[in-house]
Amino acid sequence: MSTKEKFLADIEKGYTTKGDFITMGAGIVDGETVTNAFVKIPLKTLNRHGLIAGATGTGKTKTLQVLAENLSEKGVPVLLMDLKGDLSGLAQPSPGHPKIDERHAKIGVPFESKSFPVEILSLSEQDGVKLRATVSEFGPVLLSRILDLTVTQEGIFAVIFKYCDDNKLPLLDLKDFKKVLQYATEEGKQEFKESYGRISSASTGTILRKIIELEQQGADLFFGEKSFEVDDLTRIDKNGRGYINILRLTDIQDRPKLFSTFMLSLLAEIYDTFPEQGDSDKPELVLFIDEAHLIFDEASKALLNQIESIVKLIRSKGIGVYFVTQNPTDVPEDVLAQLGLKIQHALRAFTAKDRKAIKLAAQNYPDSEYYNTEDVLTSLGIGEALISALDEKGRPTPLAATMLRAPMSRMDVLTDKELKEVIDSSALVKKYNDVIDRESAYEMLTKKIDKAEEIAAKEKEKPEPKRASSRAKSTRQNPIIKVLTSATFIRGMLGVLKKVLR
Repeated sequence: MSTKEKFLADIEKGYTTKGDFITMGAGIVDGETVTNAFVKIPLKTLNRHGLIAGATGTGKTKTLQVLAENLSEKGVPVLLMDLKGDLSGLAQPSPGHPKIDERHAKIGVPFESKSFPVEILSLSEQDGVKLRATVSEFGPVLLSRILDLTVTQEGIFAVIFKYCDDNKLPLLDLKDFKKVLQYATEEGKQEFKESYGRISSASTGTILRKIIELEQQGADLFFGEKSFEVDDLTRIDKNGRGYINILRLTDIQDRPKLFSTFMLSLLAEIYDTFPEQGDSDKPELVLFIDEAHLIFDEASKALLNQIESIVKLIRSKGIGVYFVTQNPTDVPEDVLAQLGLKIQHALRAFTAKDRKAIKLAAQNYPDSEYYNTEDVLTSLGIGEALISALDEKGRPTPLAATMLRAPMSRMDVLTDKELKEVIDSSALVKKYNDVIDRESAYEMLTKKIDKAEEIAAKEKEKPEPKRASSRAKSTRQNPIIKVLTSATFIRGMLGVLKKVLR
């Protein structure tokens, strides 16, 4: 049996699946694509999380696009974090190309051109469905993690939330929280001291500065109403295809704190909302986080622990989380250990540091009799990748260098007109894009302070009582005279006189 025949037999055996699956492409051995040596990912394992890594220009975005398309086809909704702005083309069919036809002939899969149901989302002022959440929904623990507070400052956060709960003060946006913080150390410090203990103005000053820092990154647009309901990410269109929700993040690349805040909020909300489902035939929702290093580079230790915990637990809710980045080392080891699917595009070895990173990356993959993994990592072409997945029983599949199929949708962005058409036809835009600013903690405390100041002003305006004239006769009795005229004194003096007269 030739190497090619043996490789084909091993791939067929290793990637055999009884359930539904996604075909990623065909295996490569000795630099040649083996037609019909299909590398297939079982649909039921796609909630086991994954990684798409590789140097710039090696095809990571197109791989993400292929996965999103095929998940949508299988009725699985997808959320894509689009930091580079090059994923909107999913809403239009591919124009096709002779090179695409040539690629698919090698793989053994016919090429189809299709568009997909797309929803455009936004965290900022960009057009799209506005994603918002209230401060109350975050709660003191999650918000403390994001702001990287000390234990003492976390305690103050808990007191602020407790005070608002006790006094029915809605915490909706950041101006609400800042107002309560100010009230706790100024106008209402006595009220707080009596009910919750004294709050240090130095600590509240530090917290306020951290909130302002978050505001400067655009969080004032994110916190507020109407809150986005995560169930709207799981919509299916009339043809049974899952919606591909594209979150446009092109204008917040330099605001990692906002990105981290949103991601942590989203993962926590999904975890709290979605029911437990264990291992099902397909995921409930799959998230792709492009440029994932933006989350981890700026995250505090507390925030990293929170993300790691959620990633470990959220699988049981039927949610798959996929990180897209240049190097596997961009993702913390504790998170990397949770990833079932790894798709590794080419890495470049320009420096000693690069070579060290490649050596580390190669150790993330199972050994193979067909490849020297370190060598393959530097020799893969565009649209080729090493794939290591899990089979239906959770066992690692054989490592396969793979010629990846091309996206069925457009590999380019939508025009402004096309983008406007997608947004204008959205039912979610009508649901979420009206700004709501109902009465909340800010307005209620402002009224309370104004009323207190009004009462104080009226007290000052009251006329002072008239003082008695200095010439007026004093009604106050001299203490000596008071003693001399008292009944006790008189009775005592009369007793003395009676004794003398005797």
